[in-house]
Amino acid sequence: MEARIKNVEDIDVFYDRDRDVLYISFGGVREADDSELTSNDVVVRYRKGEVVGITVLEFSKRAPVEIGEGARAPATA
Repeated sequence: MEARIKNVEDIDVFYDRDRDVLYISFGGVREADDSELTSNDVVVRYRKGEVVGITVLEFSKRAPVEIGEGARAPATA
């Protein structure tokens, strides 16, 4: 599926340590109407053909640094 990210200025990043999942939302947190699981355990979430978020499963296996519980990094301009 081909999709674009229309608004990269409003990015919300949240890490759930208990589930070891990194959530990245574009344009604020929005409900998706479709999703795709890639071969490397990344879920791409779509709404009306636009990428609204990415979910990275087993994130700690990929991260070069340790991040705290419920770490949140809102976008800054």
